[in-house]
Amino acid sequence: MSEVVPPPNGEKKDIYSILRARILDLQLPPDSKVTIDAIAREMNVSHTPVREALRQLEGDNLIVKAPRRGYRTTSLLNFDQLRELFELRLLIEPWAARSAATNSLSNPSRALSSELEGFLRKRDAEDNIRHSLVTHDMQFHDHILQASRNTFVHQAIETTHSHLHLFRLYPGDWTGEQTVGEHRLIAEAIQACDPDAAEQAMRDHLMGAYYRFAGAFEKHEDVGPRPVPITQLY
Repeated sequence: MSEVVPPPNGEKKDIYSILRARILDLQLPPDSKVTIDAIAREMNVSHTPVREALRQLEGDNLIVKAPRRGYRTTSLLNFDQLRELFELRLLIEPWAARSAATNSLSNPSRALSSELEGFLRKRDAEDNIRHSLVTHDMQFHDHILQASRNTFVHQAIETTHSHLHLFRLYPGDWTGEQTVGEHRLIAEAIQACDPDAAEQAMRDHLMGAYYRFAGAFEKHEDVGPRPVPITQLY
């Protein structure tokens, strides 16, 4: 795990980033108490910026505030929640990839290529790519969801904060090789304006990611996500 060094100042943005990194790296364990006073003393700030950072983390669903219990980190996904999350993504994201490849006006291929190239540069320069990989995965999928031009579709995935919770669960792709390879196939299909290939590449990527993250659950009888209904959105 990478060491997180507090900044010399007490800016809200920095406190949020430090706490978020600690939660993702499990330095703050799942379902553990988070004390405002202790954080404020450690970072030499007042309680106010700490509360603001915790509110941001609540929005990420990484922190929960319970009556009389204060703030706690959220629990890790269990196996059923992992499967249900991917069932939702398999319903939405292959359609979004197809839509992105169909609409030439909103085709996000340049943004996808730029995102891939940017991550590869960081991967070559960093010893620990965990946080860069989380950010890349979030941004890559977000470009595709935005290109669908469907606010409800975008919000449905965004509110799950799926990438944050998956990377807390298990580092299924330590080097990012599999993720980058699958992302490249999606980007190429979208650039070629090939809806069938884009949809299939996204579906294959999500299934591959599902089985990688399912590795967190040893000896679990895994039948995979339930099949997507035959009725489609197009």
